[in-house]
Amino acid sequence: MDPLAIARRLEAIQAEVVRGLASDSEAVAGGWMAANGPGSYLNKAVALGFEGEPTDEDVARVERFFASRGIEPRVELTQFAPVPFLRRLAEARFVVQEFENTLVLPLRGLGDPRVLLPGGWPAGVHIERVDPRDDGQVDIFVRTSASGFIPGGEEISEEFLRTGTRSARAPEHDSYVAYVGVGVAGAGGGGTRAGVTSLFGTSVLPRFRRRGVQQALMAVRLERALEFGSDLADITSHPGIPTERNAARLGFRLAHVRAVLVKRGADLVPSP
Repeated sequence: MDPLAIARRLEAIQAEVVRGLASDSEAVAGGWMAANGPGSYLNKAVALGFEGEPTDEDVARVERFFASRGIEPRVELTQFAPVPFLRRLAEARFVVQEFENTLVLPLRGLGDPRVLLPGGWPAGVHIERVDPRDDGQVDIFVRTSASGFIPGGEEISEEFLRTGTRSARAPEHDSYVAYVGVGVAGAGGGGTRAGVTSLFGTSVLPRFRRRGVQQALMAVRLERALEFGSDLADITSHPGIPTERNAARLGFRLAHVRAVLVKRGADLVPSP
């Protein structure tokens, strides 16, 4: 696999997704900026710099786009970003906030994804695909999926619920809820575009962890990927967390690292 070709392909898909879900977007430097209101995880600029070196004016446009909406500017870049672009961002006082790892699994010749589960299918777990027309099922999925991304004790924001619901109902997305007995145990989403199935939004409720629920959710989404004829699956994870370890156990391998850069501002709302 050509790492640069994979990064170009996956970042273009990410740009298409955030542009489609966000309420406002604008092209810049070969990529896209998206805004969806203060506090939204869709507030970011992605896929910049693959078609040429972004200029000082491109950096200024990113700053204006977000600052004019009261949002902290956020740029996500892979390690293939042009070095002069990184210097321009540094000169504009962008700083690294975090890193994300993109993991991929080639699907041609994969066989039965359930065979990949190290301990076999977990006892007592069953997984159902959500009917996007069923408000109750969608609400269970969105709230369960969001639970792992909200700091303890905080309520899920209305914006998060709205965006999650819109994503769950998008025609290219599939949503799954895992149960242990009759109890909701976890949830995860998947989206298929241009031959790539992306696994995202996975959360397992604390009392059901360490039972293989997350790996089972990965397996059923890989089954769906094979139904669609995808040739590649991907997962984005923070380094060293259970998601990354579980994906590695199923054969996912690191494709590229993404750096998240932000520009702080006293009157600007940070995004997750």
